[in-house]
Amino acid sequence: MTHALSRRTLLGGGLGGFALAASGLALPQLAGRALAATSPLTDAQVYGAPTVSPLVWQRADPFVTLPVSGTYYFTGSVPEYDRIVVRGADTITGLGSAAESVVWRRPTSGQMGGHIWAPELHRIDGRWYLYFAAGDAGNVFNIRMYVMESALADPREPSGWGAPRQIVTPWSSFALDSTTFEHLGRRYLVWAQSEPEIAVNTSLYIAEMASPFALASAPVRIATPTRSWEVQGFKVNEGPAVLVRNGRVFITFSASATDSRYCMGLLTADARSNLLDAGAWSKGADPVVTTNEQTRQYGPGHNSFTVAEDGVTDVMVYHARDYRDIVGDPLYDPNRHARAQRLYWHPDGTPLLGVPVGTGGPIVRLSPADSASSFVRHFAYDLRVDADVRELADSQFRFVPGRAGTDTVSLQSVNFPDRFVRVTGTSLRIEPVDEASSTYVAEASFRRQPGLANPRGVSLQSVSAPGSYLRHDKGRLVVGPASGSKSTFLLS
Repeated sequence: MTHALSRRTLLGGGLGGFALAASGLALPQLAGRALAATSPLTDAQVYGAPTVSPLVWQRADPFVTLPVSGTYYFTGSVPEYDRIVVRGADTITGLGSAAESVVWRRPTSGQMGGHIWAPELHRIDGRWYLYFAAGDAGNVFNIRMYVMESALADPREPSGWGAPRQIVTPWSSFALDSTTFEHLGRRYLVWAQSEPEIAVNTSLYIAEMASPFALASAPVRIATPTRSWEVQGFKVNEGPAVLVRNGRVFITFSASATDSRYCMGLLTADARSNLLDAGAWSKGADPVVTTNEQTRQYGPGHNSFTVAEDGVTDVMVYHARDYRDIVGDPLYDPNRHARAQRLYWHPDGTPLLGVPVGTGGPIVRLSPADSASSFVRHFAYDLRVDADVRELADSQFRFVPGRAGTDTVSLQSVNFPDRFVRVTGTSLRIEPVDEASSTYVAEASFRRQPGLANPRGVSLQSVSAPGSYLRHDKGRLVVGPASGSKSTFLLS
């Protein structure tokens, strides 16, 4: 959440895939996992049905746990900011329709009687802990951090939760968005706070924990808003989410006002470094997830990470709105919806978060069987095959019902959803729909069949040029005679 200390503020998701949680849940077992120890499933394999978007309506700051005894648990900010809710399901998509339990309500007066923000559920040493931020009844923005404990197995049971206890830091100032993780035998807290000596709304801090309720070390400031994308409307770094992978500790965080300017940045530290040394952390020069006009997703931010039912496919859960323009204070606009999408990885071990994807079915990337580490992608609307693609969304597509009708498919661009793959001569482009053109209908349609060189892949025969297939030709994507592995595409 975002804030200004002296006035009412706090400006403010498709399921395309999933990410390793840094909630402390089973983190030691997962943190050192090799980049491709097991092949991740495609969205279609994981979900088996059209993508759910949003995942949960009107729930901001979403947090999804790793599965515990086969159950995922979800919590997030409700628009009324008056209670903490938890729901559970045996699949991530199932969280959208799962019953919701109110596990705690704010008091009607006094401390914690104000805004209730950004709850997180963490399983630590066999007990559940709910971290959240709360203001006071007389000053709803007098936000501080709190934590509750439950010894029950099911965090949806209200009777298990003890009274909230405040997490005390050296400053009596605006503090929120606490998250915790364990790494190399030490437990840490990361949070956002307004340090009195720093002329910004909030910076990010880390400290070692003595217990799930208290700090064991002095806070270390690891990020403060200085870049142009971090100071739009408000100077904010907040909403940290931790991901330990590939020899590094990554922290995504949110920046700027929580309207359409809200966005996500990335901090990185070597996993072997002293995480309490500010110098161990580096901040990316640019945001990693931003508003996307093409997909009509606005103000993406305040995410968490989990892992899909296959135990491998990484997932990012976040919130976003479906519209840019907001009437009144964005704090009281209720339509920040929880969304989830797959998180991918670059060969160098860094995360590829892509764009906030819009509504639609499962998303795939296509790799020629003769160049399995490369991907079909568009560049200036032309299709080609590249290795080491950092522009993730340029290599993401959806199979949709074919423009040419029964038994055909079309390939829709994820980041330009009004454009579809179209045969133009012997090459291919993504072009806008032209339903009035019978030529377009045929050229944007294909017959999908099991891969000619590998039945686990796909081969795509052109409707406009029967007998011709999409094929890889030395980095080019062309249409021509079938050619085994060159005409077979693996899905990821």
